[in-house]
Amino acid sequence: MCGRTCLTLDPDQVLCACKYQNSSVKKETDAHKKEKDDSIAPEDEERKGMETPEWRAEFNLGRRYQASYNIAPTDITPVVVSAAHFSDQEDQKCARIVMPMMWGMIPFWHKGDYRKHGLTTNNCRLEHLMDSKLYRGPFKRGQRCVVLCEGFYEWQTAGPAKKPSEREAYLIFVPQETDVKIYDKTTWTPSNVKLLRMAGLFDVWEDESGDKMYSYSIITFQSSKIMDWMHYRMPAILETEQQMNDWLDFKRVSDSQALATLRPAKCLEWHRVTKLVNNSRNKSEECNKPIELAAKPAKPPMNKTMMAWLNVRKKREEQIKAEQSEPSDEEDKDSATKRKNSPDANSPAKRQRFSDFKKALQKPSCGGSESENKSSPP
Repeated sequence: MCGRTCLTLDPDQVLCACKYQNSSVKKETDAHKKEKDDSIAPEDEERKGMETPEWRAEFNLGRRYQASYNIAPTDITPVVVSAAHFSDQEDQKCARIVMPMMWGMIPFWHKGDYRKHGLTTNNCRLEHLMDSKLYRGPFKRGQRCVVLCEGFYEWQTAGPAKKPSEREAYLIFVPQETDVKIYDKTTWTPSNVKLLRMAGLFDVWEDESGDKMYSYSIITFQSSKIMDWMHYRMPAILETEQQMNDWLDFKRVSDSQALATLRPAKCLEWHRVTKLVNNSRNKSEECNKPIELAAKPAKPPMNKTMMAWLNVRKKREEQIKAEQSEPSDEEDKDSATKRKNSPDANSPAKRQRFSDFKKALQKPSCGGSESENKSSPP
């Protein structure tokens, strides 16, 4: 299962992190291998073959991608697709495009507000993909995509049952170079960071006005030993460039061959994070840090009105206690005599009602008012 991700790169940085070896360029290089100049270093030759994917901006009903430490379903994130979806040119068969899409596929049959279709579509179960009314069509049309992130968050559900708020949260990511710490952006750049890539399916939904919204779902299957201690489901992670090529190239790779590329990841790393990620509104950089390095959240200041009310209440309670703890001697004697003679001496005292207090104030005194005494005959 995958319910939250982390991607803090801007569009230009995403493109830099997604450079790839174009198959057509590689073939051309091999064909002219004998003609190359011996003075060209192998590293320079390899860099020559690397291509930067194109960023294809889509309207998506006015929604835009925003880098975040805590990405949730319905957010817009960048995904990689084959350029062959938008061009029939021969040189575009192996080319890649990065484009923003909404996480959570919108059913093609839905009418009205795209946010109110009532289905949970952030994940697509591989076992039911071919039987699904929602996913079967996009898969048959070759609408495969690769979802990019620095890592995804997962909550430990395996083991003793716990309330959702008590479950430990983890950030899962692919192994990095020795000096790279995925949670510390000062230790890496877009050119040397290794993004986690998940297989997905995308579709295009149109509203009544004909405006389009691109959306996707992440493919999941049963967890392998590397993750079953944490959760019983895991996303289909593409660990190699060959897997990514085979999944994206829908014209060369058949449906059955594409499904065969999806297998449990073998190399993953993780660390426990704070419960800040439990709330998708928390976008702090503390979200992806190891729990031992994350700063403890400060307690929110109390509302001034609430503080004033509590102070008044406290003073009033102290005043009542003081009055009750210092009765006069005569009151002590009268109250003691009444308690002895009262048939309800052993029962607890009844609390005075406000209505009784109000009636007592409205009841005239037995001597009458001062004006009545002056007007009465001698």
